[in-house]
Amino acid sequence: MNIAFIGGGNMATALIAGLAQQAGNRFHVVDPNADALARLAAQYGATTAPAIDGELASVDVIVLAVKPQQMREVAAALAPQLGSQLVLSIAAGIRSADLSRWMKGYGAIVRAMPNTPALIRQGITGMVAMPGVTEGQRAAADSVLRAVGQTVWLEDEALIDPVTAVSGSGPAYVFYFLEAMQAAAVDMGLSEEQGKQLALATFAGATQLAAESSESLDVLRQRVTSKGGTTHAAISSMEGAGLKGAIVEAMKAAAARGRELGDELGAD
Repeated sequence: MNIAFIGGGNMATALIAGLAQQAGNRFHVVDPNADALARLAAQYGATTAPAIDGELASVDVIVLAVKPQQMREVAAALAPQLGSQLVLSIAAGIRSADLSRWMKGYGAIVRAMPNTPALIRQGITGMVAMPGVTEGQRAAADSVLRAVGQTVWLEDEALIDPVTAVSGSGPAYVFYFLEAMQAAAVDMGLSEEQGKQLALATFAGATQLAAESSESLDVLRQRVTSKGGTTHAAISSMEGAGLKGAIVEAMKAAAARGRELGDELGAD
């Protein structure tokens, strides 16, 4: 594919790095940062430009990887270059309908919500297509995001906000819990490095076990939680503190904030 990126930051770089592993992909990057452009040109052979140019008229896919606050201006500048390209937005909070409106009604838009493990090609992305997206364009969008991990397709764009709450923001929850595990280790006499090593390996191993097991998460948990044992004491303490409920409410708050951002960013 011939793919253009508006924005050459971390997520765009991760996508380009993943796509560069597939033969035949070509890249054009638009970014005002000359250093970023020079790096992407040197590493991946990308053509570059400091502003939206006529090169975008001939590409297959245009990935919008700019800050949400910049999107309205970018969309207005992009509109004259649009013909049959797929527009793939990875900007948080920008609804497809608003993006389409800013691009004079253009309808070949896929909205995606990746997460930061995409930087090491271990991400997962929630995606939703507007009705104007063809099957070929849908496949192209899937190919772009699968270069950095898994994809989950949604039929209702309203579900992007829950996806944001679960996986988009999710890495921060994991890091938060890891911080707590490390802090507890230090409180109990282990070093910071030992606590970190133990926490990271435990999370990675448990996650891989859950991914490879056919059993439900609660069954896996119960198998580690012998009644009257050490794990049972820990889980009982967490339940007594209302930890599970607090996590559920926190994720609902993230989804609600996502809806609010959509309202704010899409307002005229």
